[in-house]
Amino acid sequence: MVAKKDIDWGSLGFGYIKTDKRFVSNYKNGAWDEGVLTDDANVVMSECAGVLQYSQSCFEGLKAYTTEDGKIVCFRPDQNALRMKSSCERLEMPVFPVERWVKAVVDTVRADEAWVPPYGSGATLYIRPYMFGSNPVIGVKPADEYQFRIFTTPVGPYFKGGAKPIVIRISDFDRAAPHGTGHVKAGLNYAMSLHAIMDAHRNGFNENLYLDPATRTKIEETGGANVLFVTPDKTLVVPKSPSILPSITRRSIVYIAQNILGMKVEEREVLFDEVKKGSFAECGLCGTAAVISPVGKIYDHGTEYAFPSGMEEMGPVLKKLYDTLTGIQMGRLEAPDGWIQVIDG
Repeated sequence: MVAKKDIDWGSLGFGYIKTDKRFVSNYKNGAWDEGVLTDDANVVMSECAGVLQYSQSCFEGLKAYTTEDGKIVCFRPDQNALRMKSSCERLEMPVFPVERWVKAVVDTVRADEAWVPPYGSGATLYIRPYMFGSNPVIGVKPADEYQFRIFTTPVGPYFKGGAKPIVIRISDFDRAAPHGTGHVKAGLNYAMSLHAIMDAHRNGFNENLYLDPATRTKIEETGGANVLFVTPDKTLVVPKSPSILPSITRRSIVYIAQNILGMKVEEREVLFDEVKKGSFAECGLCGTAAVISPVGKIYDHGTEYAFPSGMEEMGPVLKKLYDTLTGIQMGRLEAPDGWIQVIDG
């Protein structure tokens, strides 16, 4: 057993801390090299690199946990690998093979085992795989060479002191264009959202809720998470759209609701009018960082729409989904087949 780093795990925020090793592989002359684990955290490239000129990049985010019985595990890394494959194909980037991708994650976490927070600390090891065009590109075209990297950083619980419901607002901006790149995890999607999120924060809101760009009548997602609704009869309603990022957390929650908790689930277009009419008892945002963030109110240009679950705590149905998913991740509950990748222990 590797000795843990001397860190106050309970005081960690969600920020970057340099760890010991990171994985690097380069694509050149039509092929990926073997890749290497390195101490060097710096990226050196041409001033004319494709990523710097035309933002040709994509990334993923996942976590390693210490389970109740002391194992170090990752949650569904194969699904992150497949999502990056989709991102690469949409951005004309070479795919890093899925099996090698998962192995690289395992090898990197194993090399940084001393940085994996202990069970019960509330902290986890965040894993960031990413890829970018690395050779000089001055004409508008895909790069010829790429670098795929994975780094890790220990992070604290997303909510310190419990998940308090947040207030989000309907955004005047669009998150994605019809037939655009909203369904892939491209860096450029996040760059264009920065002004919108800063504007939301300056006006006292936690997040933006984006409507569909074509008609601005249907709920899509927020800047960093998918949206979940619960009806008064405890049906889970999940907005469906071709421009929503396919969240692995959301997919896992849907599976848990249907197959473990026996809930009715509807994955469909959700009109904002349904919120206005009070059709939902609970609302939450789901993603890797927070798992589920409860939403207490949606603000729309001077009008507040409050959910019956209130502003004090997560609603009971979302809480049950949250407890079940985190129980599976932390080894307290039995996981569906293939969901847990054991790294050590």
